[in-house]
Amino acid sequence: MAHERIEINPEVMGGKPVIRGTRVPVETVLRKLGAGMTPDAILADHPRLTREDVLAAQAFAADYLADEDLVYG
Repeated sequence: MAHERIEINPEVMGGKPVIRGTRVPVETVLRKLGAGMTPDAILADHPRLTREDVLAAQAFAADYLADEDLVYG
């Protein structure tokens, strides 16, 4: 699935998915959301991000997990 706001480049943050045009990893956005931060608080911490970037990080993670094979042990 194409994600226009997400970029994966081995030259940027070791190839981790980042918000396009920034060095902000998708993981950082997701961890902040998981810790209870609001999108507005994340935007205050990262002024180059937009609300659409936060939503794109969530959509990217959901699509990534949807393609994973789950193994229950």
